[in-house]
Amino acid sequence: MTGAVAIAAAPLASNIAEAADGFDPAAAADNEAYWAQVAAQYDVTDAVIQLENGNWGMMARPVLEHYQQLVARVNRDTSFYARRGMGRDLMAAQHSLAAELGVDTTEIVFTRNATEALKALIGSYNHIGPGSAVLYADLDYDSMQVSLVNAARLRGARAVKIDLPEPATHDAVLAAYEAAFSAHPDLKLVLLTHISHRTGLMLPVRAIADMARARGIDTILDAAHSLGQVDYRLQDLGADFVGFNLHKWIGAPLGVGAMYIRNGRLGAIDTDIAEDVSGNGGIRSRVHTGTVDMAALLSLPAALDFQAAIGGGAREGRLRALRNRWVSQVRGHPDIAVLTPDDPRMHGAITSFRVRGCLSDADNRGVAQALLDQHGIFTVQRGGVARGSCVRVTPALCNTMADVDALAKALLELAPAMAKA
Repeated sequence: MTGAVAIAAAPLASNIAEAADGFDPAAAADNEAYWAQVAAQYDVTDAVIQLENGNWGMMARPVLEHYQQLVARVNRDTSFYARRGMGRDLMAAQHSLAAELGVDTTEIVFTRNATEALKALIGSYNHIGPGSAVLYADLDYDSMQVSLVNAARLRGARAVKIDLPEPATHDAVLAAYEAAFSAHPDLKLVLLTHISHRTGLMLPVRAIADMARARGIDTILDAAHSLGQVDYRLQDLGADFVGFNLHKWIGAPLGVGAMYIRNGRLGAIDTDIAEDVSGNGGIRSRVHTGTVDMAALLSLPAALDFQAAIGGGAREGRLRALRNRWVSQVRGHPDIAVLTPDDPRMHGAITSFRVRGCLSDADNRGVAQALLDQHGIFTVQRGGVARGSCVRVTPALCNTMADVDALAKALLELAPAMAKA
């Protein structure tokens, strides 16, 4: 049993160390030889040019191998391991995440995804009731919008929706929230999405959260897409309640997320209905997940170590460079509207576009389908944007500049033919 324990406890398996050997966190974003070395750690399909990496992130090969070892170990030892040693190893994974976020381990708890974390936060937030209101925006995630509306309804509060400006600018977004806060003095809670899954717009979260706090408004932050896409420390964002995914940009296995509640704010979130309210379960009592993929959680330190070998700043710089490469080639074309601003404060890797006159979901599904059928490029249509549907492009570290150049070339060919008056 000693060898098996070592597999679970080691934060960095030897194959990960070997893969990361030579990674240079100071490497320039356009150093193609270096980034080819990073991309080589991902087993990418050759069926398409994969530019829809926002759904979930591919595990790097050494992380996948580590996960597979852990699946075998958990499957073999089952409850003998679960009841006699796994708790220690899971706590080590939690410590790794806390260190990455720059928070205390008592402020975070694992969930299966950001949706589960945010549902718990929104549904159990107890500072709203009759005479109060909550606020959300068109670019927020669909199920989070619904969760907020239903939570307000169940507690007798009202829900207010705003449409974020398009084209967006830093000042215009701040003005939109300031206007909403001023127009609705009964607001007690605002849902913010750090990076939108629809357009890739990155909000100036800290400025909005500070503005909200000054008015007695709490912030629940959807950071499903931002952790690992951009480089930050959680304390920099100013939100007391946050939901994360770790299987998107961090590259952990599917089924790994986390919830954060700042120390001192636990009382604003009710205990989960499956928990004994008479006990003091801390943050763990605010979400009740049940049995999860233990091997996936245990793989998180390996995923974090792999990303650390690349470096958060270098990763962000490369993702921005891939994004800027294709955007710079199509921005300004009369038949192509790039929805995400070039202001580096307002974007990461994700960026969406719209072909002129193509505003419906069906129109944009058609654009995405044409990219796939005619050019072998996989993207995805996104609806729910106030001004009309769009197509989302999400490059990742497994992509090359040739991939995004192919997208730009395809768009310049397709857009004139597909544009509508």
